[in-house]
Amino acid sequence: MTHNMKVTPPMTTSNEPRWLDWARRVQGIAQTGQHYTENGFDRERYQQLEALALEIIDAHTANMNDADLTELFQTESGYATPKVDVRGVVFNANKDVLLVRENLDGGKWTLPGGWADVNTPPSENTEREVLEEGGYR
Repeated sequence: MTHNMKVTPPMTTSNEPRWLDWARRVQGIAQTGQHYTENGFDRERYQQLEALALEIIDAHTANMNDADLTELFQTESGYATPKVDVRGVVFNANKDVLLVRENLDGGKWTLPGGWADVNTPPSENTEREVLEEGGYR
């Protein structure tokens, strides 16, 4: 399969099975998609992805029943993240600091940053946020 999208390999623990990483990533995409989409058809697709992630976990675990798995997934909502915010400090040659306006919170000035993505190192999350919000590498 070829595509133009850059995919960063996730960080995984050496003892962690790949299926668990895949299920978490699918669940994260589903959770974030459900949070941001306003389209009912897309919401339905993201719900199907969430069900697929549950199915993957269910197929590999014997100790949890369906109700417990569903409850585990439904306790989290919004942007799928470990709920860690990253911020980057960027200086130019004059030692000026790069600030960006927040879309939320009344357009106040802040350092570029945002939610950290699942299974991505903080440094990569910060670099991505600085690029997305400030336009700098």
